[in-house]
Amino acid sequence: MKRIAIYITLVILAGTHAFAATEQQLADSLQHANKLAMDGQNAEAINTYNYILGEGYESAELYYNLGYCHYKSGKLGPAILNFERAKRLNPSDEDTQYNLEQAYEMTDKMQKLTPIFIFRWWDSFRNITNSDGWAVIFIVFFVLVLAGVAMFLFANSVAMRKVGFFAGLILTVLAIGALTISINQRNEVVNSKAAIIMSSSVTLSTSPDKNGTQMVVLHEGTHVVILSTIGDWSEVRLDDGNVGWIKSQDIEVI
Repeated sequence: MKRIAIYITLVILAGTHAFAATEQQLADSLQHANKLAMDGQNAEAINTYNYILGEGYESAELYYNLGYCHYKSGKLGPAILNFERAKRLNPSDEDTQYNLEQAYEMTDKMQKLTPIFIFRWWDSFRNITNSDGWAVIFIVFFVLVLAGVAMFLFANSVAMRKVGFFAGLILTVLAIGALTISINQRNEVVNSKAAIIMSSSVTLSTSPDKNGTQMVVLHEGTHVVILSTIGDWSEVRLDDGNVGWIKSQDIEVI
């Protein structure tokens, strides 16, 4: 029995060591890729960043740097795709937002549908942090709710009990709101329907076949939203509200 326990311990230690080594290797690779990018060796940096992503590691910084290397290499589609992915993980980063706007300025110009003020304000508010940040805010509110409940149950005066009750009630609403935003942001990342056109040019068609009427020619980097998929075709909505069909191979989901 003692030998079995020792063997299990050695296996666990070996696995922990291997995991730590892998983490260190990825960290070294990321540092190396960043240096390549700073030296202007964009193609080599891109290959290294993609290797790191292939190992299962991702971060806003990694996607931003990868997008910037593609942007400097004149690859507008991959640049916008990775800037968008960086924004999903860190929506409040100003550098990501600025470079994303600059990249979109080089894509097809179309009149975007402008949401009403309240929706624009709501998007700005919910993007002050990412899903993890809202989860932390939820935990803070939840702890305060427990403190309010404790005050309501154990306070000596009626006034303090009222304070605990109403404070707990308000904090419960705020906690539920923070949790809802966190879940929604997480779902947007996991179940994304937004996509970027990766081919140099594609034709938006009225039907999912070659015989459909051609509506407009779209170019690399254009943002679309996938509505449905039939076979090799995807029905997409453009930022100006137009809807049509393009080949699924020409787009990549953010």
